[in-house]
Amino acid sequence: MHDDQRTIDTAAQAVVDLGNQIAEQDEQADVGDVADGLLSGAIHYWLYTRQPCDDPRCPDCAPLRTAEWRLQLLQQLVEDVSRSSEYFESPDDMTPGNA
Repeated sequence: MHDDQRTIDTAAQAVVDLGNQIAEQDEQADVGDVADGLLSGAIHYWLYTRQPCDDPRCPDCAPLRTAEWRLQLLQQLVEDVSRSSEYFESPDDMTPGNA
């Protein structure tokens, strides 16, 4: 496994563990609210770490140069991660072919 993927997997597992910990500590908490909070924090952190440097010609920062471009990258990442999740589709989804 590549070091980058190992870091991603470790961070993702830490977020899942934190969500479970919060839900266990507060049994009255809505797990959807916990998930929304974790997602919000992850988005804020992602945006913080994707701020372009002060060199307007930096090739590494070119795709991050505007807020809209960063949002497009984030949206693509969310779609990719969502579609690769084992939880993306549910047996109870209302899709063609489900009777």
